[in-house]
Amino acid sequence: MRIPSAYGQQGVPAMSVPDISRLAMSERTFEPRQQQQQQQQQEEQSTSRPASTPFFNNSVNTTSNAATTYTETPSNYTYPRSERVRREVDAKVVDPLTTKFIDFMYDNPTTYHACEGFADMLCHAGFTYLSERVAWDDKVQKGGKYFTTRNGSSLVAFVIGQHYTGGNGAGMVACHIDALCAKVKPISKKPAVEGYTQLGAAPYAGAMSSTWWDRDLGLAGRVVVKNPTGVIQTKLFTIPYPVARIPTLAPHFGAAANPPFNPETNTTPIIGLEPEDPAENELRPEEIGAPLAGRHNIRLLRLVAKELGVPVSSMLNFDLELFDTQRGTVGGIDKEFLFCPRIDDKICAYAAVTGMLESCEEHAVSGSTINVVALFDDEEIGSLLRQGARGGLLESSLQRVVESLGNGATMAQTYANSFLVSADVIHAFNPNFSNAYLQYHTPALNVGVTVSCDPNGHMTTDAESTAFMEEVARRTNNTLQYFQIRNDSRSGGTVGPMLSSSMGCRGIDMGIPQLAMHSIRACTGSRDVALGAKLFQAFYEEWEDVDYQVRSGEKM
Repeated sequence: MRIPSAYGQQGVPAMSVPDISRLAMSERTFEPRQQQQQQQQQEEQSTSRPASTPFFNNSVNTTSNAATTYTETPSNYTYPRSERVRREVDAKVVDPLTTKFIDFMYDNPTTYHACEGFADMLCHAGFTYLSERVAWDDKVQKGGKYFTTRNGSSLVAFVIGQHYTGGNGAGMVACHIDALCAKVKPISKKPAVEGYTQLGAAPYAGAMSSTWWDRDLGLAGRVVVKNPTGVIQTKLFTIPYPVARIPTLAPHFGAAANPPFNPETNTTPIIGLEPEDPAENELRPEEIGAPLAGRHNIRLLRLVAKELGVPVSSMLNFDLELFDTQRGTVGGIDKEFLFCPRIDDKICAYAAVTGMLESCEEHAVSGSTINVVALFDDEEIGSLLRQGARGGLLESSLQRVVESLGNGATMAQTYANSFLVSADVIHAFNPNFSNAYLQYHTPALNVGVTVSCDPNGHMTTDAESTAFMEEVARRTNNTLQYFQIRNDSRSGGTVGPMLSSSMGCRGIDMGIPQLAMHSIRACTGSRDVALGAKLFQAFYEEWEDVDYQVRSGEKM
């Protein structure tokens, strides 16, 4: 969800990708998770301490869910040691979809990775990629499943029912997949300060706040590369370990350790120490003339180039982000919580895509409408760029389908018969700040998706759209909750109002509740991913019939 403040960002032109045989997207260069874990285990085994050293070297059985007890005590250790027990997480009590979501978030730390991660999910489900650059007339068919992308950071997928007729509507779920982060500046090099190497970074939306201090920050993003044949392509990468940190000042320093802090001078990440050999900071012969040389620390450029497997001189430009590297996990006495970074709003996006995949086969065979999921970039800063919700990707995609299969139907008729669910996270009740909530509008975790209301148009919810989704929920045994901000607070915003006003379609704002919104690490319920997917699947399966009942009661 976007906070009610104005931010700006310059757009970065997308580079064309010649090879569109599979996805026409970027090449990912990070190692699979299992390979990283195997490599880490091998490194730990190769560096283990000999038995004679005065540290515990007990073996731990990690293949069983049973408790493992430490029983070996070194003979030279005299302190009366307590029995140590390590218990593995019992995966059976955690919803499988939650585990998959945690894996997805770990593998896809940036908006670009997330967009491609969702594209991979769609490809594996039989969806066909359509480039915006080519004509769709001879490609889209009734009963087909398709998706397109823009800028490698926004995506629209749609399923056309076999019985689709021009003028029939679209059932749409729209989310955003950008998240608060720190973006590397166009010229990020900085003079060394007392032996520290620092990185010039800027906050995206409300990032680099106090919750970002003293966190293990990773580096990932996309790099535009020219290969030896002159072909320009985009590659994604993730450094497999933390590379940056924003250190706090100890309270012993008094006033200097207390806010307010200068966001330019007090939140500069450190990424290393200056090398003992000053020559390491100098360009090597093959790096002279490299497009990025002189703009960024050369050791950083070498690190990125190494991860990509390319020379420094081949990198033309990049969009790099700092992010929290700590993996998501379940927690709480009964594992009822999910602690994870970047929940806003990838959790709703993941649930929406899952709901579409669970319903797409049936809709393709028996549906008479178009089911759509739209995932946008730049929501946190106003959605004004071409990859944002105001960029027209959703509208143009629907228009191309109608032009191909609609038999002359107008978009106005299509939109009038459509329904939009704007799915963005909403505030769960925080027991430490109960006075900040409107009475009876206190969403709970692990209960169900929350309808977001606002009397001043910050949400697209109204009585008719709420009644529509309540009927969907009643038919499918889904529980809905409700949230509205207090009169003495200011509501955030979503893509709902801008999309529903652009298309003139009915719409509702709703989302999965979470605690600590816009913190570097948030909290939701460990069953909320599945509850979200259940509702969105229900919407895709029921909305066409519910709309028929609504239309039957209207004056035509």
